[in-house]
Amino acid sequence: MTRNVLDIDDLTSEELTTVLDRAAAIKAGEEAGNPLEDETLAMIFEKPSTRTRVSFETGMTQLGGHAIFLGPDDIHLGDSEPVKDTARAVSRYADAIMARLFDHADAEELAEYATVPVINGLTDDAHPCQTLADLLTIREEYGGFDTVRVAWVGDGNNVAQSFVLGAAMVGLDLTVATPEGYEIDDEVLERAAELGTAPETTTDPEAAVADADVVYTDVFVSMGQEDERAEKLDAFEGFQVTTDLLGDRTLMHCLPAHRGEEVTDAVIESDNAIVWDQAENRLHAQNGLLVWLAERSE
Repeated sequence: MTRNVLDIDDLTSEELTTVLDRAAAIKAGEEAGNPLEDETLAMIFEKPSTRTRVSFETGMTQLGGHAIFLGPDDIHLGDSEPVKDTARAVSRYADAIMARLFDHADAEELAEYATVPVINGLTDDAHPCQTLADLLTIREEYGGFDTVRVAWVGDGNNVAQSFVLGAAMVGLDLTVATPEGYEIDDEVLERAAELGTAPETTTDPEAAVADADVVYTDVFVSMGQEDERAEKLDAFEGFQVTTDLLGDRTLMHCLPAHRGEEVTDAVIESDNAIVWDQAENRLHAQNGLLVWLAERSE
């Protein structure tokens, strides 16, 4: 049966650990050969990206395969051609599909009609590939998850929601601080509780970071929310990760960062930031996922 990863909990906890182990092994050079030789990844982009495009395209090259970039001007996704027709046609050419889209329902429709694995490279609801990289980074930095405490400070957005689920799956101690009206969706919290433990939630950033080892933040104004900019910046007053708020804790950020908004330039340039390790681990985590999915499609 074709496996799709539209959010992190499309994997079981055991499968998640296996993918992270595979990613670490590939990163360490412990796996030789070209496991995806002669295979093609179709990369569908509605949203622009630096890390997603470069990491997937580089990863396919490293694994012996090939990636095709399909931007808004290259295909007719949901415009002059239904999503389901794109899914069925591209499945006849490519061995897997990665899609970076606005509407999560479009990713679900791609997965429903595709006959090859579909990976969510980001939608407005979820970002499982980022969560894989985040968990790989935390595991490298702290040797595991059992003794690490993480505070999410900022918007309860797609990155936060996937991270909440991933944290529950690996037993990571997580507290989420968001302004009122920008909380994690109740449905996501319920899924997290079923997977392990739902995070503690608060509207107080200082309380959230008090016992934390890691502070994780993301932009306050995501792509497609530009018309909400003034309103959101006002709502997120006091949630900026500053030198004072971070203290001697580790900083994580999925990038790109809006310096001077959710995080100060001094913080992201400090020795406390491991954001570039996160960025690099997008490549390795996705390599682990691509190989794992390919083996299940054989």
